[in-house]
Amino acid sequence: MFLVTLTAKHDIRLLGTFMASIMLMNIHESKIDKPIYRIISLERLLELFVTKKNTLVKPKMWEDVFENFILKSSIRLRSGEIAEYNYHDRMYGQCWTFQKASDAMWRIYSSDKKGLRIQTTIRKLTESLGNAQPSLPDVRCRIGKVDYLSEKKLRQVADSTFDDSGIGVDELFRSLLVKRKAFVHESEVRALYVELDENLLSRDLYRYEIDPHYLIDQIMIDPRKSSEEFLMIKKNIQKTTGFRGEIKRSLLYTLPKNITLDVTDILSNNGI
Repeated sequence: MFLVTLTAKHDIRLLGTFMASIMLMNIHESKIDKPIYRIISLERLLELFVTKKNTLVKPKMWEDVFENFILKSSIRLRSGEIAEYNYHDRMYGQCWTFQKASDAMWRIYSSDKKGLRIQTTIRKLTESLGNAQPSLPDVRCRIGKVDYLSEKKLRQVADSTFDDSGIGVDELFRSLLVKRKAFVHESEVRALYVELDENLLSRDLYRYEIDPHYLIDQIMIDPRKSSEEFLMIKKNIQKTTGFRGEIKRSLLYTLPKNITLDVTDILSNNGI
């Protein structure tokens, strides 16, 4: 049984002209046009354009075993009774990052050197997810920035997530917007969706329609690819998808040309 309390802290509204800001968590409205990034495979990119669908997955498919631990936990009610809910089976997510140039992100998510980094904005991602759920989008979907907490603070968040009546909408989504400090380098932003239909809980993926040409602003090729490999990949992407936006190769590992080091000041300061 789904006992979530469908009461958010703001008024729930049926939206005509979609307002992305009501779906944001831990993100100020002034940041709504800030770029965010995601590293995916070439195959996943081509699939995105061919199917015109974005895919969110259940957190159990993520590598960190601590993901979704709050919603999977047993709850001791005030009566002393131990309760278990199926909230964790209702949640879907997709991970993005604010990190524009990160050696760690390329090595983790493109370990085979075949990854691509796609770029969009918080506004565009929010609009895409919300437009797929025009009825109460702020109840079904959120875009939020992850907070990185100590284990003590994580436990405090977990303990305050539930009450005897279930869980509020904000708390439901917030439970997936906290991680251990060991992952702070990810600077993560998550697209989240909760499934309210009991008949759809068996599926591990949530797919929704998008316009990839609008959603994706730029494609960046793995910095470890050679110039020749980059041009081949770029041509393949353009031919297969018709994408007319920027396609670049990351210069993260490219040495600056014609470097001249000025040591005269250092020598003079040392009396040489």
